Amino acid sequence: MHKPDQTVASAHSPGAGVSVQAKVAFLRRPKSYPKGTRRVDVVETHMSWVFLTATHAYKLKKPVAYDNLDFRTLAARKHFCEEEVRLNRRLARETYRGTVPLTVTPDGHLALGGFNEPVDWLVKMRRLPAERMLDRLIDQGELRKPQLRTVILKLAGFYRAATPIETDPRDYREQFVREIQANQENLSVPVYGLPAGQIQAICEAQQAVLKARPELLEGRATGQRIVEAHGDLRPEHICVEPEPQIIDCLEFHRAFRLLDPADELSFLALECERLGAGFADPVIFDVYRQVTDDAPPDVLLRFYKSFRACLRAKVAIWHLRDKTVREPEKWPRLARTYLDLAARYADALG
Repeated sequence: MHKPDQTVASAHSPGAGVSVQAKVAFLRRPKSYPKGTRRVDVVETHMSWVFLTATHAYKLKKPVAYDNLDFRTLAARKHFCEEEVRLNRRLARETYRGTVPLTVTPDGHLALGGFNEPVDWLVKMRRLPAERMLDRLIDQGELRKPQLRTVILKLAGFYRAATPIETDPRDYREQFVREIQANQENLSVPVYGLPAGQIQAICEAQQAVLKARPELLEGRATGQRIVEAHGDLRPEHICVEPEPQIIDCLEFHRAFRLLDPADELSFLALECERLGAGFADPVIFDVYRQVTDDAPPDVLLRFYKSFRACLRAKVAIWHLRDKTVREPEKWPRLARTYLDLAARYADALG
């Protein structure tokens, strides 16, 4: 995640006369939607609100700015809504319907769609069945290996078809050196109360691998394995339907999508394990190897998992920096869970 900068729209932006609160209140009302719906469920995240009708989901981006994104202007929100649709249609074409303007009529009323002045933009999606999301299937003990294979077959085909991104091998490795250092600094802030000794041991083990085995990371770049991937491949972003839908890619910063598929799939395997599906790892990488003829060594996969677990611990603990912290007891507990996973994979690196 990225530290907050500003959370209000510029007063000079088009549509600035319509408050965020008015937009959210309008979109909460069932009668605001063209075909009508009996209820609207609302999900709020750091960067958006999602309004769920009976058949569709509408995402409204917040007018916020963080280190690597800036949604404060109408033009920026329109652009990134369009980018979200374009990028997510790569892995969820049947889900992403397009963008919809939120407009204001001449008499000052808000409307969804139409040809009046846009005051904001939304991403329109087909509402996916919650019970078919991968995290829900794991939680209910209903995920089966053939279902997971179907998901990974789609992902592996996507990676195989992707155009390799020219990447300097040394720069690729040095990026991890810097990020591990940043993880250690952020996680070791005393006010968070996380185990400093454990954090130091994990990060030292990761750095030791980069120093002793530079070819592990550099070889991925020289082997042209870096592609424009999904960027946020979590189980809650995967719908296990006959044609799997993989949604919510990271649209706002391209550099965060330029990944080694082995790294991205290691993250997915880590998350599946954390949720209770330890059997996912061999399924994921067996399918990936078969489809792509790429066989990343186990030590590289352990490194990626340990690194990603630290990164997720940092994202979790950063929730305590919010002005209003929801569930404050949750985030240190989750960060420690990730650190325990990171430590286990770090121990296996040696």
